[in-house]
Amino acid sequence: MDYVAALLPPVVMAVAFTALIVTIVKSQGGANKAKEDAAVDAALSRTESTGQEAAAHGA
Repeated sequence: MDYVAALLPPVVMAVAFTALIVTIVKSQGGANKAKEDAAVDAALSRTESTGQEAAAHGA
């Protein structure tokens, strides 16, 4: 029975890690991709406009 106790934690961690990877891969793209892309584009445009305003004001 000691071998079961020794192997259980690594097996549980391997299953949890595999589930995490599957979740990450499934969340890429799909219906949320357009929403995520729009959020990134908005953040980039805010950053770029802030940089341009600072350059225009001589900062």
